[in-house]
Amino acid sequence: MALEEFEKEEQSDRNKGYVLMKSIMDYGMGLLWMGMGVFLTFVKYFGEEFAQRFNDPWFKALGVVCIVYGAFRIYRGYKKNYFRER
Repeated sequence: MALEEFEKEEQSDRNKGYVLMKSIMDYGMGLLWMGMGVFLTFVKYFGEEFAQRFNDPWFKALGVVCIVYGAFRIYRGYKKNYFRER
């Protein structure tokens, strides 16, 4: 069986449900990670009490990492490539 034939096969209902569940979870987690990253990066716009506590360059760096990871999770949910090719 060639790889092209394997890719054209229909997925079972169980696999379709699994892909849908993982995709929705990746979108949700991506939004949460990006939200946390935006908060940590732009903390001075969310109030003075937050700015005093979280106004450190390490928090800004962590915020950028969270935004990048959140974007990756959203991308992975969009691609829906959850099965390994053997």
